[in-house]
Amino acid sequence: MSYYLNSENHLDPGPIYVRENGQLHMVNLALDGVRSSLQKPRPFRLFPKGFSVELCMNREDDTAQKEKTDHFIFTYTREGNLRYSAKSLFSLVLGFISDNVDHIDSLIGFPEQIAEKLFSAAEARQKFTEPGAGLRALQKFTEAYGSLVLCSLCLRNRYLVISEKLEEIKSFRELTCLDLSCCKLGDEHELLEHLTNEALSSVTQLHLKDNCLSDAGVRKMTAPVRVMKRGLENLTLLDLSCNPEITDAGIGYLFSFRKLNCLDISGTGLKDIKAVKHKLQTHIGLVHSKVPLKEFDHSNCKTEGWADQIVLQWERVTSEAVKPQESGEPRTAAQHFYGKRARTEAPVKCPLADTHVNSSEKLQFYKEKAPDCHGPLLKCEVVSSQESKKSKKRAFEEPEKEQSNASQSSKQKYVCLAVEDWDLLNSY
Repeated sequence: MSYYLNSENHLDPGPIYVRENGQLHMVNLALDGVRSSLQKPRPFRLFPKGFSVELCMNREDDTAQKEKTDHFIFTYTREGNLRYSAKSLFSLVLGFISDNVDHIDSLIGFPEQIAEKLFSAAEARQKFTEPGAGLRALQKFTEAYGSLVLCSLCLRNRYLVISEKLEEIKSFRELTCLDLSCCKLGDEHELLEHLTNEALSSVTQLHLKDNCLSDAGVRKMTAPVRVMKRGLENLTLLDLSCNPEITDAGIGYLFSFRKLNCLDISGTGLKDIKAVKHKLQTHIGLVHSKVPLKEFDHSNCKTEGWADQIVLQWERVTSEAVKPQESGEPRTAAQHFYGKRARTEAPVKCPLADTHVNSSEKLQFYKEKAPDCHGPLLKCEVVSSQESKKSKKRAFEEPEKEQSNASQSSKQKYVCLAVEDWDLLNSY
């Protein structure tokens, strides 16, 4: 700075004015030769005109540059000038934790509002797509928040996602709807065995359409419910259509689902359909529907929860890994790039499912709403009490009539019992 102030090659400071006897005079220092006596101290200027500041960072390391600029928000004014403002401390801490979300010990007891923002920040950084680290991070959220992370999961036609992200899918808990249609799992798949886990005991809707299942797979899936009274005990809707290896013997294993309200067995290998209809009606109370049920519409089961975008990220990563490079014309590629021509992809369909549904009769069953049994039960109790009083008087006259009346009253009470009552009686 001293060199700049004492330099001879400095810029012209401009005219200098001196006030003498109340009058203002302009002094030319070069002509009068009194430079040293009349020269006033120049105004303090730290940088000369035209000086620009350049933010110097390590250009070799991109991550270091990203960390430097991540602390600021850059915006442009109306005049076109670049402005930057520092982010809040909460945003900085949230970004740091989301970058290291896989190192968190536990999130149990953490506020849900903050956890949702943390989950969104980690999702934006695609931390859940990383192998190893993504699984550890997802497990921390699912064990702490359960159904908030994901309450409904649709993996229809996404067999590649299932094969690549099986452990991540198994980490979800407290699901209520699970759609695995057209995934070709088979009887020995690990995910089919995971369905019997207690973590998925909350599932009420299960779609297993066109999965190459047989009687052995149905037996394995229903074993915990039949033997230990746990597993898929809360199941109300089951879709087993388009599995031709399922026969009449496999349908018999479904009688353990006492809460089942809707069942689709279209396109299966049933031989005696009338006998199956009769068994389903007598054991579970399911009636054959002549009209296709709207409950089996695949649009009803969607991926919902915090992790709804993660499934799309998984699908994009897996599809890019196996998808060949496009060899289209340059003009078509340019139109796709600029958005003038929409990119349309044909949805994946199940050819086996379509042939079975079109060729055979739809075997969809539903449970009729049971009437209120409180009124009839009261009447039955009154009638039985009156009959008991009369039977005391006519104990020696008509013993055979009393036995018939008692048997009829017991049958009426048996009919009025609902499925929930039977479940309660079987639990004792």
